[in-house]
Amino acid sequence: MAEKAEHSDEGWVAEARPATKDDATVLAKLVNMAGHGLPLYLWTKMADGGDPWEVGRQRAQREAGSFSYRNAVVLEHGKVLACLIGYPIVPAPADPDTPAMFVPMNELEAMATGSWYVNVVATVPEARGRGFGSRLLAMADVIAEATGCTGTSLIVSDANATARHLYDNAGYRVVATRPMVKEGWDNPGENWVLMVKP
Repeated sequence: MAEKAEHSDEGWVAEARPATKDDATVLAKLVNMAGHGLPLYLWTKMADGGDPWEVGRQRAQREAGSFSYRNAVVLEHGKVLACLIGYPIVPAPADPDTPAMFVPMNELEAMATGSWYVNVVATVPEARGRGFGSRLLAMADVIAEATGCTGTSLIVSDANATARHLYDNAGYRVVATRPMVKEGWDNPGENWVLMVKP
């Protein structure tokens, strides 16, 4: 997915590489961080009394699907520090069986058909503030261009001010919002926000 590259920042040298199945554990943790607990909430429902983190790991190890190691790039320096997960949004009919919680996000994604969707940008807490998020967003732009997409897009909670600031600085602009359907998920946000960078 991406070429190997190096970037030095405050003594750190982080190498970019495509994720592998062996990254499943850290990918699950990063996805849950980026999703502010929503992935773990869903994996717990799917685990049927089992280990929800194992559900997350298994999903990361899939060969296909939005959350698959095949859609991920990681930055590492001795260990994985950050990840980017994304894919092109292709036209798809609305699925009447979609859980209500996902309908607002699916509606927003449909507005960005043809773009490369930044599903996850996440950095481990101890490596934040070193520019890895900005670097991954720049990589998303390169991937979008290489895959013939119209630009990049992402969805963020209106309560995630830190991420919104990062996306604003990277050139993303708000296109639309939809009210969240939370069910039992605890989150301070009220709306999902679609942001697009042409």
